[in-house]
Amino acid sequence: MDRLAYGKLVEWKNSNNRRPLILNGARQVGKTWLLKEFGSHEYESVAYINCDEDEAIKGAFTDFDTERLVRVFSAISGVAVKPGSTLVILDEIQEVPLGLTALKYFCENAPEYHIAVAGSLLGIGIHQGTGFPVGKVDEIDLYPLSFKEFLMALGKNILIDNMELHRWNELSSLSPTFIELLRQYYYVGGMPAVVKSYVDEQDIFKVRKIQDQILADYRRDFSKHVPADILPKVKMVWDSIPAQLAKENKKFIYSAVKKGGRAKEFENAIQWLVDAGLVYKVLRVSKADKPLKFYEDPGAFKLFMLDLGLLGALSDVDSKDVLVNNTAFTEYKGAFTEQYVLQELKSTDRKIYYYSKERSELELDFIIQKYYVYPIEVKAEVNLRAKSLKLTYDENNSLRPIRFSMADYREQEWMVNVPLYLVSEWFESAE
Repeated sequence: MDRLAYGKLVEWKNSNNRRPLILNGARQVGKTWLLKEFGSHEYESVAYINCDEDEAIKGAFTDFDTERLVRVFSAISGVAVKPGSTLVILDEIQEVPLGLTALKYFCENAPEYHIAVAGSLLGIGIHQGTGFPVGKVDEIDLYPLSFKEFLMALGKNILIDNMELHRWNELSSLSPTFIELLRQYYYVGGMPAVVKSYVDEQDIFKVRKIQDQILADYRRDFSKHVPADILPKVKMVWDSIPAQLAKENKKFIYSAVKKGGRAKEFENAIQWLVDAGLVYKVLRVSKADKPLKFYEDPGAFKLFMLDLGLLGALSDVDSKDVLVNNTAFTEYKGAFTEQYVLQELKSTDRKIYYYSKERSELELDFIIQKYYVYPIEVKAEVNLRAKSLKLTYDENNSLRPIRFSMADYREQEWMVNVPLYLVSEWFESAE
């Protein structure tokens, strides 16, 4: 299964300023597989160590003598670690906090060694006071498979080639094919184990079984890793996400988690889920202008799940509503379409916000800054009305408004309509 992040790993290996690498990502998004695949193809040897399973590594970081640590890595993995030709992989690094700190010393004293680390709950470890090697590591984020990667897994190379030509108007004739595949992606999502099963067997019921198992695994993680005082709150927030996204206004409402709920009661539970990579927190900005960072409102946000397919499983959405009927596209108040667009935008590694105006009903689903600021409306159907988008543009015509919908590509004087199946491909090409 090809992953677009593989190319980023190759760039990291070949960089003249290479530093130890942290591969970030939630549990079961494919970090271990990708690092092993990368190592087996790009290096003469791979020294793999699982810090959760190997007791010897847990006592190895008594100091930060890099020469001694290299000998330890060789002894534990059974592979002679050689500069430049061996990839050292330290998996589940959050189990050995001093191992994360040691990356600083490899950066400063032994940059000739290629070291990559990963951890499903690495974000949790960092927020618990780990000596994070600030400025001494490179980082790559890994997400569930994007729609493009889903097409790659299905072997739809001709469709991908057409997407990558960026002749947007010429893709209209292929829209029915893209939309049918998008419908499948809405159901399957991008978790690697789920996608592999779907590609190999085309069994939609097995797809849901694997999704349910992943959700069960996450719940076990809650019980194992979440502090006892916030465990019930983490479960409550997690279970509330489908209902939060099914609202017309998708701003996170504490009282929808628990009657009378307040920020102070649930903010640490939300932060745990964010740090674990299981939810994405999209902050509001109070002004549609750059730099967007200036206008962040930390008190208002939306929460999305890490994967569209898992959202469907957690919501117990029937396969017929996604694969046969148009329910997933036309109903649920756009919850699945907005979740999909969020994932596609996340895959471009940009900071994502949403915008709403003070004392006004005006709200835009997302807003992103590259060189220009792009206010975004998401439409689940062929809906060409964009009232909020037009009002926002009228107030600031330096903006580059985008509407993502089921309609074909269309440029207007003040905005562009981009088909939903082109979200990440189009945005990657934007300025």
